Amino acid sequence: MRTAIRNDGEIRTVGAPSGTTPSAGPIVAPVAANDDPPAGLAARAEAPAADAIAEPPPASVANPSPNLPSWPYFVASALLLLTQGFGMNMIAGNLPQLQGAYSATQNEAAWLIAAYLAPNVSLSIALVKVRNQYGLRRFAECSILFFMLVCILHLFVTDLSGAIAVRFFAGFAAAPLSSLGFLYMIEKLAPEKKLQYGIPAALTLIAVMPSLTRITFPTLFELGGVHGLYIFELGLAMASFGAIYLLPLTSPPRIRAIERLDFLCYPLIAVGLGSMAIVLSTGRLYWWFEAPWLGALLVLSIVCLTLAIVIDLNREKPFIDYRWLMSPSMLHFTAVLLLFRLLLTEQTAAATNFFLVLGLQSDQLTGLYLVIAIAAIVGGVTCALLSRPGRQPYIHLVCLLLIAAGAYMDSHATNLTRPHDIYVSQALMALASAMFLPPAMAKGIGEAFKRGPNHFLTFILVFLATQNLGGQLGSAAFGTMITLREKFHSNVLAQSITLTDPVVANRVSQLSATYGHTLTDRALLNAEGTSLLAQRITREANVLAYNDVFVLIAALSLVAAICLVLHLAFDTIRIRAQRDPATA
Repeated sequence: MRTAIRNDGEIRTVGAPSGTTPSAGPIVAPVAANDDPPAGLAARAEAPAADAIAEPPPASVANPSPNLPSWPYFVASALLLLTQGFGMNMIAGNLPQLQGAYSATQNEAAWLIAAYLAPNVSLSIALVKVRNQYGLRRFAECSILFFMLVCILHLFVTDLSGAIAVRFFAGFAAAPLSSLGFLYMIEKLAPEKKLQYGIPAALTLIAVMPSLTRITFPTLFELGGVHGLYIFELGLAMASFGAIYLLPLTSPPRIRAIERLDFLCYPLIAVGLGSMAIVLSTGRLYWWFEAPWLGALLVLSIVCLTLAIVIDLNREKPFIDYRWLMSPSMLHFTAVLLLFRLLLTEQTAAATNFFLVLGLQSDQLTGLYLVIAIAAIVGGVTCALLSRPGRQPYIHLVCLLLIAAGAYMDSHATNLTRPHDIYVSQALMALASAMFLPPAMAKGIGEAFKRGPNHFLTFILVFLATQNLGGQLGSAAFGTMITLREKFHSNVLAQSITLTDPVVANRVSQLSATYGHTLTDRALLNAEGTSLLAQRITREANVLAYNDVFVLIAALSLVAAICLVLHLAFDTIRIRAQRDPATA
């Protein structure tokens, strides 16, 4: 038995034993963000020492675009990833503005994110089988058509409840787009370049999308409000629709991928992961121990996922291979992905929100987002040039050091800190984010196909759980810590401030002077001054709380870097110990 990589990127097993399931093809799962990370590309299915064998496509699968140049496919990939990224980050990165547009509170607006994530976190797992069974061409056309119809529905939304309902369907519709974006990116690349250049290029585009969305959002919102955003998203969807119909993809042979019990297993997985996504998205706002329905959703998630595991463990062809998922190598791989995803939420859940707490608006952060986007592009290019098999641990070590340096620099923030003061630190974070995912994906894909195509869905589940849910877990964990530390610092600061202190009394008098020309009652003036002083205390407490989180992230990054160095040293010693007796 040997493995072959076809020109279209599909991995095929030649001479496989009877009953072996064919390859799932060049599947890619969406990335989230935290962003939604993709999973899956062509990779070797046997030992790394074996050479990939280029095999021409079978006669039944013709290349539909043999004479077309490469650049239209790269443009189509960028367009699809831009469409998916704009729709996903349009809400997540601009909730304060949308609160006003829908006359909603912060807690109510958070349901726009939860409704989108609930179906999106798990749908890519099912789409792998759907695409393999019904064909790539039909899958692409139906996916983009459904997404365009959902974009049209957005134009008829006038209230929050309608927006939440439409965002739920948008989570369904957007799930295939990042997969298609990856497929268009690698369509014209040579087999040996798909992993080295295709993955970094697509992941770099995905890493840039949150910043681009935040850069364009203020202008679009000012010109047309919420409907202006939806019209722009519809325009992107229509352009993507045309690109898919004009630029066909090479479609691998169809296989029978869907089993009867899949109709039972996938709904359980979808409900379990969707319920967990809702809990992580809203738990910090409604507070973890104050809303009973949060506990009910968490129990529902655990029960559904447990039932799915029990059913799959007793199947001949499980939907997800949980035995491999619980192996030491996969547990280590999952822990690495989850740790990086948690650390990288510093940029989305902490650094950018810090300025919102200080009262800055989105249009004042445009320069910061531009720096992050440029740094992400530089990181993606660097990763493509340096990434080789065996270098993944060293690239991850550099990423950990960059995260630690960036977070430590941010931990010195004050209420006078402005976006230009953290350009360097956030550029380091963006570099680390762009350089981490490509080698991690390449290694995970290689491990999945080395064990057989049936392990591909398991790899997708791991990637989705660590990236989509991991991003929400990081936001929830660090957001909760910021809330707790803010209360702690507020109490400490308030205890040291008394009106009998001349310095405090003078400060209250200065603050109340703002209302001196409208209020003549001295008691009211003092009350206003005291209220303004309390606001200053809360602001300083928030600054200290964010600094605590930055220090924690820097410490975790350094500890992880030390553990990685020790792990590399142990592996080196073990390899030398095995080599010396053999040479002796």
